[in-house]
Amino acid sequence: MKKNIKLILPLAVFATILYSCKPDTKSQESVTVSPEAGTSYKSGDPVIVKAHYSGIKADSVVYLIDSVKVASRKDSSAISLKTDTMALGPRIITARVYQDGKNQEGSTNIVLLPSKPPIAYTYKVLKVFPHDTSCYTEGLLYQDGFLYESGGGYGDPPKDQEKDGTSSLRKVDLATGKVLQKVMLDPKIFGEGISIVGDKIIQLTWKDKIGYVYDKNTFKLQSTFTNNVGAEGWGMCFDGKKLYMDDSTNRIWFLNKDTYRQTGYIDVYDEKGAVDSINELEYIDGKLYANVYKTNNILVIDPKTGAVLEKIDLTNLYPEDKRAPNADVLNGIAYDAQGKRIFITGKKWPNLFQVEFVKK
Repeated sequence: MKKNIKLILPLAVFATILYSCKPDTKSQESVTVSPEAGTSYKSGDPVIVKAHYSGIKADSVVYLIDSVKVASRKDSSAISLKTDTMALGPRIITARVYQDGKNQEGSTNIVLLPSKPPIAYTYKVLKVFPHDTSCYTEGLLYQDGFLYESGGGYGDPPKDQEKDGTSSLRKVDLATGKVLQKVMLDPKIFGEGISIVGDKIIQLTWKDKIGYVYDKNTFKLQSTFTNNVGAEGWGMCFDGKKLYMDDSTNRIWFLNKDTYRQTGYIDVYDEKGAVDSINELEYIDGKLYANVYKTNNILVIDPKTGAVLEKIDLTNLYPEDKRAPNADVLNGIAYDAQGKRIFITGKKWPNLFQVEFVKK
């Protein structure tokens, strides 16, 4: 009998282990979502989305885009997503399948591109103004008859200039290029884009994660704020309700005009894909105008979707083979809303140009 017991016990243990290793059909139940991840669509194209699942008796299926509910079904039937007003770039689609109060999820993603290429524009020079060649232009705007300009740079300035640093905030006479008012930044700080909000001037910094708030009339520093939005601080503009800020990538952030905290964003795309290095910004008649760093292009961008609507080629505005030794790339867009004038300059350029954009 002892021999039989010894034989039976190992068999019982083996059977227990074998049973415990059986696949749990419930744990294998999964939800997948079509279309295939990474599929590209043009803005305006419908996207047919369907949840696929087995072993689940669904009470309902809820569909979400970037965590926002967009549709629901009582079964596994497909939905058709409208994309004409959807922001461009990667969009995450999630299907949440409910059964008896519990749910399982599956996700996929699509890449949404503009429906058509940007319209090609060139320019016409209407007038030329002098520009201070000591200013490495990072931000430029026009208000109340004056230019306001932010200059970047590290370290001490030349001996005949202020002792504080090379980054600055300036108020400039348009006709003469004369600097009427200026405040210098710490030599360790690199100044970047600016905007005017009421009686305040907001100035970004490059890698320092600091923002400055000045009194517009006195240039006295009123406060600073921590700016952890985005990779770096680059360009900035204001549409009367919110601030726009870019950060070296293809992303343009929305900031609260009073707290400077993030409230949203768009990603900039043309029909080929993401457009990186979006730089100095200006808001003109409901659209965003942006320099693309180290190029001679200005893009006109839809502030709701991120689509590049127009592309302006300014290659010959100040030809590289004719530039002064210290002159750098095109950078700086300012708009006179009352006079409907657009001004363009570059880093340490000797001139500022009033231009008109015309179709090629």
